[in-house]
Amino acid sequence: MRVLVLGLRGMPGVEGGVESHAQELYPRLAKLGCQVEVAVRTPFHHRDQPTQWHGVHLRRFWAPRIAGLEALVHSVIVIGYAALSRPDVVHIHAVGPAMVTPLARLVGLRVVVTHHGPDYEREKWGWFAERVLRLGEALGMRYANARIAISRTIVRLIERKHRKSAELIPNGVRQQAPRSSRVILDELGIEPRKYVLQVSRFVPEKRQLDLIEAFRCAGLADCHLVLVGSLDPRSAYGKRVTAAAAEVDNVVLTGFRTGVALEELYSQAALFVLPSSHEGLPIAILEALSYGLRVIASDIDANVEIGLPPRQYFPLGDVGALAMRLRHGACSPVSEVESIRIRQWTREKYDWDRIAESTFDVYRAAATRPTDHR
Repeated sequence: MRVLVLGLRGMPGVEGGVESHAQELYPRLAKLGCQVEVAVRTPFHHRDQPTQWHGVHLRRFWAPRIAGLEALVHSVIVIGYAALSRPDVVHIHAVGPAMVTPLARLVGLRVVVTHHGPDYEREKWGWFAERVLRLGEALGMRYANARIAISRTIVRLIERKHRKSAELIPNGVRQQAPRSSRVILDELGIEPRKYVLQVSRFVPEKRQLDLIEAFRCAGLADCHLVLVGSLDPRSAYGKRVTAAAAEVDNVVLTGFRTGVALEELYSQAALFVLPSSHEGLPIAILEALSYGLRVIASDIDANVEIGLPPRQYFPLGDVGALAMRLRHGACSPVSEVESIRIRQWTREKYDWDRIAESTFDVYRAAATRPTDHR
């Protein structure tokens, strides 16, 4: 089966939840017998980078580096290519790129759309972009041959708003062997089990400012707060985070990290925190759990759905409650026995191989069902 994928910026090693999802999913689908072609955007995949990766073909298509237009323009171009190349299935990720679903159906393509979350709720969008994303969601859900939702919350949203059904196929996580090496820790001047970790993009809905303020209020003098992710120092939010971090002792901004460096940071943290206001199903939390870390998260539906113990959640935006959780968690890291239990639980619940098989089943159904009668 030939599958053309669009909706992500690039892979491998490109920051973002959809990108991380694709990086794990498509090599596994290739092993199952899919001929997978992923459309990547020119700003994130240079001409000298490989075009084959773990059995997946990466094809570059031009995209403008303009917020609000990048995904849409790229998606239209890719559908034009698909109209000529005729894959068995076009798999579109996220509600913004899903805007082109009717166009794909108009030229006779069969389309699967994965809903990763209501992106129009992200704090960075203005009123026009929000409306465009809502329209993308409506068109994608209405015209797709099949729909995938990464959480029960999103399944219910699709049923309630669009009167359509969706297959629940969550994000997964690769099981990791914790690393004892400390090259990146020495570089950053931090000690094992003496730091609180967040790994995410630096955007307002990830609430880095809440976390920095809670860390200050917690008074953890012998701990560091380590924030991992690419930060644009020219953006208004980037400037606010940089200023806030400079005013609080022991806050470390590492920039975007991947590979061994990121594995070391996950392996030796005392605590992982995600205070976000918007998620689909956060891969960063799943990654932290795969290392056996205790996780503290805001009580939004997507985080609660993961099923952490109630004491590990706090009310969204409640800096005082978050500070209290930080004090407790940083002072009592999980035991080795508890860490093993967390890793085992995560492995059983969020297995990428099973997720790939379920996705292949959706492809088969979509490829043989030209119209959606559900």
